[in-house]
Amino acid sequence: MNPGTDTPRAVVLVSGGLDSTTVLAMARARGYACYTLSFDYGQRHRAELAAAERVSLAQGDVEHKVVSLNLDSIGGSALTDPDIAVPEEATEGIPVTYVPARNTVFLSIALGWAEVLGAEAIFIGVNAVDYSGYPDCRPAFVAAFETLANLATRAGVEGGKLRVEAPLMHMSKGEIIREGLKLGVDYSLTVSCYQATDAGLACGRCDACRLRREGFLAAGVSDPTRYC
Repeated sequence: MNPGTDTPRAVVLVSGGLDSTTVLAMARARGYACYTLSFDYGQRHRAELAAAERVSLAQGDVEHKVVSLNLDSIGGSALTDPDIAVPEEATEGIPVTYVPARNTVFLSIALGWAEVLGAEAIFIGVNAVDYSGYPDCRPAFVAAFETLANLATRAGVEGGKLRVEAPLMHMSKGEIIREGLKLGVDYSLTVSCYQATDAGLACGRCDACRLRREGFLAAGVSDPTRYC
């Protein structure tokens, strides 16, 4: 169903994981008609694409779009290069699961779709508390991209204002889960694991699995994750 002409529109980046699914619920709760955007970028954990479609449908998005990219052609990350092992212990510094320029590329494409749709906002599930050390999950990055978005678009030049919303930025994983449950999120539909099977079964050992498990423990609710 198409939204009414008075309903504000938002593009929501949805990976199929816990954080982006919560962000989608938050955007809908704020009254946005949500257009969800996912990326087939050469990631090894392709089960997240099916999860992104599931959560978008479950939360009543207007349209779900999957854009194909070949970030695996440049490599540099354990998520896009099969020759780099996914770490199963916490490491110091920026981990090898960081995908170079990923959020910059994703937000740029979301910005293009937002212009076409006449959307007021782009929502992204980055987090500076449990962000695994990724440089493109920090408040300074989001603020800088919002500035760029309003310099580089027709809407910005003509006096419009597009916001880049990162409502999870300062929330712990436990707080995110509690907020999502208040909004009716079904976390059993999501996949967070960096090396999930095609059926969506999680390894239980990678950094994403560790953060997710600790989040459910902190929230005081059972973890619906299906493990290998």
